[in-house]
Amino acid sequence: MKDEQIDAVSKLLKSMSHPIRLKILCLLQDQELSVGEIRDSVKTTNANVSQHLNILRGQGIIDFRKDANFIYNRITDKRILELIQKMHVLFCPDN
Repeated sequence: MKDEQIDAVSKLLKSMSHPIRLKILCLLQDQELSVGEIRDSVKTTNANVSQHLNILRGQGIIDFRKDANFIYNRITDKRILELIQKMHVLFCPDN
């Protein structure tokens, strides 16, 4: 890998490495979810979830759509879906 690729991958992995962000990505791998649904699953505040979602959006990992008063989040980078699936196989073989 070239230095700029290493830097980009490192930054991407760093943004995914926080436990709440990794859990959010695991939740979003099969479906899009609202902020409230994510909040309920990760058991934190709306503000905290929004902060983590902004970091993931900033990396281009997720995107959102508005529907009335709700914001639904989804993973947009297919490589991230593949990475999460591979991590699941490697680290969670019994699930």
